[in-house]
Amino acid sequence: MSIQQFIPKLIICWREGYGSRTFWHDLFAGVTVGIIALPLAMAFAIASGVTPERGLYTAIIAGFLISALGGSRVQIGGPTGAFVVIIYGIIQRHGYDGLAIATLMAGAIMIIMGLSQLGAVIKFIPYPVTTGFTSGIAVLIFSSQIKDFFGLQIADVPAEFLPKWSAYLHDAATWNPAAVSIAAGSLVTIALLRRYAPRIPSAIVAVVLGSAAVYFLQLPVETIGSRFGGIPSALPTPHWPAFRFDTARALIPEATTIALLASIESLLSAVVADGMTGGRHKSNCELIAQGVANIGSTLFGGIPATGAIARTAANVKSGGRTPVAGMIHAIMLLLIVLTMAPLASMIPLATLAAILIVVAWDMSEIDHFRHLLRAPRSDVAVLLTAFGLTVLADLTVAVEVGMVLAAMLFMRRMSEVTNIGSVTRELKEDADEFHDRQDPNAIAKRDVPAGVEVYEINGPFFFGVADRLKDTLRELERPPKVFILRMRKVPAIDATGLHALEELYHKSHRQGTTLLLSGVHAQPLFAFVQIGFDQTIGEENMFGNIDDALTRAREIVGATPAPKPAAAEPEVARETPS
Repeated sequence: MSIQQFIPKLIICWREGYGSRTFWHDLFAGVTVGIIALPLAMAFAIASGVTPERGLYTAIIAGFLISALGGSRVQIGGPTGAFVVIIYGIIQRHGYDGLAIATLMAGAIMIIMGLSQLGAVIKFIPYPVTTGFTSGIAVLIFSSQIKDFFGLQIADVPAEFLPKWSAYLHDAATWNPAAVSIAAGSLVTIALLRRYAPRIPSAIVAVVLGSAAVYFLQLPVETIGSRFGGIPSALPTPHWPAFRFDTARALIPEATTIALLASIESLLSAVVADGMTGGRHKSNCELIAQGVANIGSTLFGGIPATGAIARTAANVKSGGRTPVAGMIHAIMLLLIVLTMAPLASMIPLATLAAILIVVAWDMSEIDHFRHLLRAPRSDVAVLLTAFGLTVLADLTVAVEVGMVLAAMLFMRRMSEVTNIGSVTRELKEDADEFHDRQDPNAIAKRDVPAGVEVYEINGPFFFGVADRLKDTLRELERPPKVFILRMRKVPAIDATGLHALEELYHKSHRQGTTLLLSGVHAQPLFAFVQIGFDQTIGEENMFGNIDDALTRAREIVGATPAPKPAAAEPEVARETPS
């Protein structure tokens, strides 16, 4: 076990040299993201069933620790929408003390996962499961904001989805025109700024305008001050929450769910950041930092935290280059709490409801959801199960059942095939090193022109293998003109494999590389047609054998045509999709 994988990126950045030019970039990005995070931190806390200051404490403490100790250069941590449902449920059943215990346990689980080098294992959670519960969470966040958006006079809103909407319909006549006006105005403000001025923090503009309208027009709209009594202008003294073993035992499933959600979202956010910056995060180091941050957040009265994709992207777009930007974001929030806390009491809850509805829309991934509905039926079943259980039952149950169902379907698929392999590279290897030296279609027996790379997948292309395809182009010294992916030994593909192929295609397109597929079997071909990937890549770039693919590659790179080897054999029996 190499100690290098646990060294935080902050230390690595300092070793590389940290100059004033980099600091000014980080300072601007940190201040910008701090302003963006202010309303979101309070909104997530309120939606989770706790007071708004707990969201700010989380963004300050956890945000600082995630940046200081994490394995990503530009990751921004804090409270996110992914936790709203699980936190709300724990608060309803066990109060904040129960949430504190669950968060401490989750932090410990993440630290153990990081030390055990399980960071890469998170990729084995299937894409339909994550999409299903993420879309379900978005629906629940949207549902939770209807009361404040319309200013409904409901004393106690039920926690369950169907009773909640029943209560909304029962008391619909109590809606507040002023609240609706503020909420709708905030929604329009955010939409317009995101459309025409994306660099301006739309949420903070909506908060300022909404607060000013309520204050100067004396509108009868509920605010943070009227419901919660304002925001304290100092951090609380850190303290260890009362620990009860019986409560901890009952909260093991919830703590595990928090740990899984934090791990998934933080590593997903880190992957997004890598794609934007060209860097490479340390997954195990990131998990340890997330665990420490969640423990630290709890000691200061906060809530669970993880990497925030939207704020991380904003950090990169604002010029953030090192973890210092994330630390400055946390310090910026602390200064706001220390100096401007009284002003926060004027923020209308209708505006925060509008902000969270926008967050719910962003989380819904409606395009991905609709895209997956055209995937193989087993994946659609997993998607709808995870989504339905998240909305109608419980997020913990949804994750558990979704994982079990996906694993069972995976095992069924694996029992139907025997040739299981991984992504392998044949190019530039000696033919005598191949396991099957008599293969008449071996790439070593072909003339591969310069500028062409050939890779091959052996075995079913499922969620456990798909991640290996993502870094293939990264491994090359420079992007080739043509990338041939041989699929003659891929009898089946699932939605995660299809998603990985689409990502490979788009990455190749951005780098000026033409992607060709060779030897596509019937099941993958039918899946391509179902989801529309055959139109994306183009039928002219899919071939039944490697020789036709190489002929096409020679046309693209301008190489001299070569005859098809006499010993070549058909690779797959092509069928016409119906």
